[in-house]
Amino acid sequence: MIARRLLLAALAATAATGAFAQSDYPNKPVKIIVPFAAGGPADNFARVIAQRLGDSLKQSFVVEDRPGAGSVIGTDAVAKSPADGYTLLLMSNTHTVNETLIANKPFKLMTDFVGVAPINSSDLMLVVHPSVPAKTLPELIALAKSKPGKMNYASSGNGTPYHMAGELFKHLAGVDIVHVPYKGSSGARTDVMGGQVDMMFDAVTTMAPIAKEGKVRALATTGLTRTTDLPTVAETVPNYEATIWLGLMAPKGTPQAIVDKLNAEVRKIVAQPDVKASWAKQGAMPMSMTPAEFTTYLNQDIAKWGTIVKAAGIKPE
Repeated sequence: MIARRLLLAALAATAATGAFAQSDYPNKPVKIIVPFAAGGPADNFARVIAQRLGDSLKQSFVVEDRPGAGSVIGTDAVAKSPADGYTLLLMSNTHTVNETLIANKPFKLMTDFVGVAPINSSDLMLVVHPSVPAKTLPELIALAKSKPGKMNYASSGNGTPYHMAGELFKHLAGVDIVHVPYKGSSGARTDVMGGQVDMMFDAVTTMAPIAKEGKVRALATTGLTRTTDLPTVAETVPNYEATIWLGLMAPKGTPQAIVDKLNAEVRKIVAQPDVKASWAKQGAMPMSMTPAEFTTYLNQDIAKWGTIVKAAGIKPE
C-alpha cells in the first residue's frame, strides 16, 4: 500500500512538473531551423517571426540556417530533436512537394512533425521574353498548343515552386512546353531576359521591376485573386493556384499546449498592421489558421502536388 502511494505521488509530481514546464514555456532560447539558404525569403521571414516571438514571449528565438539536399538536411535535424517546443522547423511547400518527389527521405512530414502555424504566401508572376508573340495568357496558351514541344520555360530546379508552377500550368492548361531546369533562379531569370528561354514563373517582387523595364512581358500572377494589375492564371485556367508559402512545424509529440501557444502568437504577429504592410511591399500575404486547419491544408497540398509529380514523372535532381 505504501509503495502504491509513493508511486502515485511520484506520477503526480511528474505530471505537475510537465504541466508547469508547458505553462512556463519558453524558459530558454528556442531555435528555428531554416532548411534553405541564408538571405532568401524563408530566412528573411523566419527572422521577422523570431524577433516578434521573442518580443511577445520574452525569450530568445534564434534562426539557424541548415540548407542542403532540397531542404532534407535541416528538416531531418528538427525531426530528430526533442519534442519539447525548443526546436522548430521553418518549412514551405517545397516540403509538401518533397513528400512525393523524394521517396527515400529519413522522415515523413505528417508522421514526424505536427503543424504549428502557416506564416504567409506569395504569388508568382508568369513572364515571357518580349520576342514571344503573345500579349495575353490566352494568346500564350493558343501559341503553345499550335507548336507542341517547341516552347520552353525555365525554373530554379526540379521540384522547386517555380518548376511546380510550370508543371501545374502544363497539366491544367493542356499545353506541351519543355522544362529547362537551372541550379538557381538567377540563371533561369537571366536566360529568360536574354531570350534563350521563352518563359518563367518567378517571384512577383523580383520580376515586377524587370517587367516594368521592358526586359520581359508579364502576363499573369498565380494566386486565386489579383494582387497586382495583372489578371490571374485562374481567370483563364480554372482552379490554377501556385504560390510560395511558409509555415512552422514542430517535432511529433510536442505538447499541444505549446503548439497552441505558438499558434496564437504567430497569428497575432501576422495580423499586426506594420507586418502586413511590410510584407505587402514584398508581395507576401499573411496566412492564419488553427493547428488543425493547418494540418488539413498540409495534407491537401501534399495530395495536390503529388498528383502533379506523378503525372509529370518528375524526378529529384
